[in-house]
Amino acid sequence: MIVYPAIDIRAGQCVRLVEGDFARETVYDVDPTRAARAWLDAGAEWL
Repeated sequence: MIVYPAIDIRAGQCVRLVEGDFARETVYDVDPTRAARAWLDAGAEWL
């Protein structure tokens, strides 16, 4: 099995949308670049 990690970015911030609904988003206090680096450091081959 291949796991493809994903980072959703909106307005320069990491977000999570509930079923793609922009009205129901959670904004995370994480820089998208730092989030990507964390996935890569954890061994992700794809992002």
